[in-house]
Amino acid sequence: MNEKISVSLPSHMVDAIRSRVEAGSYASTSEVMRAALRALDREEHVLDQVADAKIREALEDPRPAIPAEEVFDRLERLHAARVKSNPNGS
Repeated sequence: MNEKISVSLPSHMVDAIRSRVEAGSYASTSEVMRAALRALDREEHVLDQVADAKIREALEDPRPAIPAEEVFDRLERLHAARVKSNPNGS
């Protein structure tokens, strides 16, 4: 069952949708939006796969774990050094 919804988009996105329909790439605005959602689903699936691979890689890393306190101490020192070398934030 199809359901009608209303979506507000910036004019450049509306123009992009209309140009695709006018060019004959899609039969309707709805088809463009369905294709966009399918593309978003594919992108999210790929990102999930990449995240899963990175997590698996980290879990399988044979090197010993670094204690969180040590990691945070190092990050605080790096941050302090950056602030000291660039006090204006520019």
